[in-house]
Amino acid sequence: MNPSILLIYTGGTIGMKQDPATGHLVPFDFSQILDEVPEISRFGYHIDTCSFDPVIDSSDARPEFWARIAHTVEANYEKYDGFVVLHGTDTMSYSASALSYMLEGLEKSVVFTGSQLPIGVLRTDGRENLISAIEIAAARDSSGKPMVPEVCVCFENKLYRGNRTTKQNSENFTAFSSPNYPALAEIGIHIKYDLNAIHHPAPEEGPFSVHTETDTSVAILKIFPGMTENYVRSVLSAPGLRAVVLETFGSGNAPSFPWFLGMLKECTSRGVVVVNVTQCQAGSVDMGTYANGAILEQAGVIGGRDITTESALTKLFCLLGRCDDSETVKKWMSEPLRGEISRK
Repeated sequence: MNPSILLIYTGGTIGMKQDPATGHLVPFDFSQILDEVPEISRFGYHIDTCSFDPVIDSSDARPEFWARIAHTVEANYEKYDGFVVLHGTDTMSYSASALSYMLEGLEKSVVFTGSQLPIGVLRTDGRENLISAIEIAAARDSSGKPMVPEVCVCFENKLYRGNRTTKQNSENFTAFSSPNYPALAEIGIHIKYDLNAIHHPAPEEGPFSVHTETDTSVAILKIFPGMTENYVRSVLSAPGLRAVVLETFGSGNAPSFPWFLGMLKECTSRGVVVVNVTQCQAGSVDMGTYANGAILEQAGVIGGRDITTESALTKLFCLLGRCDDSETVKKWMSEPLRGEISRK
């Protein structure tokens, strides 16, 4: 039996066409995608589409939007062999990360893709991205199981683990990178999968289930030379704050100013979870390397190792939504749940 694929169009550049009357980009009827990309009919797959109404600019993405994608996958999980999510590029890494945590025990491909140019434009990158994403979502291994049973991002001849990606370029077709984890597949004349890099659900995850509870009481505190006490206090004393993503220098270093360390200690003593991630595009946090990193650990900050900011933020959203206890959140922030951090 030929594979069946559901295309979920949420919005974004890939689903835009130029209105001949106004010249403005407007969404087209995505149920007519075969008219725009007739090549996909040559796969012989059964392909259905569903579109969000209204579609959104990905800059407006929020947990309720992620939950809607997750529940769309859940409602159709038994009907289709794989899923392709069409999404704007600006927040695709956040959405793919969030979905990876919401979809537990996932055994099918959920492939995010999009484009830098509308699919109705002659030079669009959307056509190739969409074709590749569909082929990957339908791919099976020698035993007939999905080749990539995880949430991924397919863009410009690369397939990445979704919760390892970051948007690196707003103008080139190579919009995304995965600085701390290899590509799951290279897309050329053939699609070459890195079988050792692909994540498979752990037995403890159990059967497929969806968890969309979130708590967004999280702040991002970016460290920079010259930051003031008022700036740091305004972030760490925010009402209802439950967690902070602390973006530090290099391998996890921050200033050793007494006022700064005092604020951090006061914050963690209230049960706020503070996770240290590096500002560098690649590399890992190791708070034991330098003295200025070690003092953060003494202040109750936990190391995020090589997790991205996008992944750390959405992981906290999901963990806080399901856990009332800060110690439990700390424990799971230090463990790879969906391959988002490298093992120690």
